Amino acid sequence: MMSEGTREPTRILAEFAAALSYDDLPQRSREHCKNLILDALACALAGYQGEETDQIRALASALAQGTESSVIGGAPLSLIGATLFNGYLITAVTMCDVHRATMTHVTPEIVPPALAIGERDDLPGRDLLVAVAAGCEVTTRIGLGLDYPAFRARGWHGPGIIGPFGAAAAVGSLLKFDAHAMARAFGLAGSQAAGTFAAWGTPTVKFHQCRGAVSGLLAALLAQQNFVATQEFLSAADGGLYKTYTGGGKPQAAIADLGHRFELERIALRLWPSATLIQGLNTALFDLLAKHDIEAARVRRVVIALSQNAFDMHGGFGTYKGKFEALLSAHYAAAAILHDGALSLAQFTPARYDDPVMRSFAKEKVEIRADAALSGSQAKMDVILSDGATLSAHCEHPLGAFENPLSRAQVEQKFRLYAASVLPDVRIEQVIDAVNRLESFDSVRELMALLRAAPRTRAMAAAE
Repeated sequence: MMSEGTREPTRILAEFAAALSYDDLPQRSREHCKNLILDALACALAGYQGEETDQIRALASALAQGTESSVIGGAPLSLIGATLFNGYLITAVTMCDVHRATMTHVTPEIVPPALAIGERDDLPGRDLLVAVAAGCEVTTRIGLGLDYPAFRARGWHGPGIIGPFGAAAAVGSLLKFDAHAMARAFGLAGSQAAGTFAAWGTPTVKFHQCRGAVSGLLAALLAQQNFVATQEFLSAADGGLYKTYTGGGKPQAAIADLGHRFELERIALRLWPSATLIQGLNTALFDLLAKHDIEAARVRRVVIALSQNAFDMHGGFGTYKGKFEALLSAHYAAAAILHDGALSLAQFTPARYDDPVMRSFAKEKVEIRADAALSGSQAKMDVILSDGATLSAHCEHPLGAFENPLSRAQVEQKFRLYAASVLPDVRIEQVIDAVNRLESFDSVRELMALLRAAPRTRAMAAAE
């Protein structure tokens, strides 16, 4: 692809996505895509514990009448309704993937429309795997061309802006688009690109993701009807993505080594709920607990240094309101880990985060500072005990990052943990098996049938 020189990146990416095949994917990329899919399903099943989930379900139900498309862990909806709702479920409790270079959550936009079309057309698992790879690669590649610091300085939020391109690529891959149809889909996706950090601190930042999934679905379905759209959206002189959103960007970065180096492999996963930029804090504290027996009652003070960006976004929630702010709070994450030796959604129930002991500890004993020497999710900390001893830890790469990846076993365990309250045990293991052998799994429709189950009653859970 690099031999294309200065050709328009929209067309080059469209050619790539339209032509991508299973054999083009390195084994590492294939396996990471399976991790991304299984992790997205785990997050979706956990999403029933989200505070806004019922509101999005009501919206999804109202969009169109129909029950042709499966909802992960719930009752079926229309094609557009299921895409929207599944996208929100994946991001509802703040523990889905992130492409750290662009601070963009990717699977909420890519996986739902791919599952919906794969199920509708009863396509094989191999096609789904390739489609997810195409969508993830297009999303992250377009993001690399944005010149992220300049993009972020203008207030843009990545998922609703670059996510629609990846969603369109995934659907276009499943529909066997040629390069021209794929480029039109990108033009239609770009015309729906939106989302800014004005929404930060509210659940609207999560809505950007599921709306991006729907935008990409609409773009691809309209392109399938030969709807006319620009095939040069990224670098158009008047209104192109790179000129309008980031003052020109770095278009060649989007296509550098395309097809030889897969950027999708750098999409990070999160083992624990809580915000992306405090995953390093979580990692460092768990590493510290693995080496030392620390009782929260013996902790006098915790001093945590984060990057300036992480501090600005998460250092101001010493006093938090509700689950969403607790998920964003560096103070609360530290308090929960030190008290419970764990960080799952069990730590983000009202009974836990509203516990006076936890609130007092987070507010009075946890100090968050900014450190100019740190970047991204990096973290340093000192845990000062009542006897004056100090225990220190430093995290360079948070667990789940490309440099410190989750194992398949860890992703599977995450799925089991959050599927347990929604799916029967036998289906949990069948879903894991289906994703592990996705390239030989015959039918996306069959996979969705395994996931298409109403939440178990308490009596059913007790009987098991």
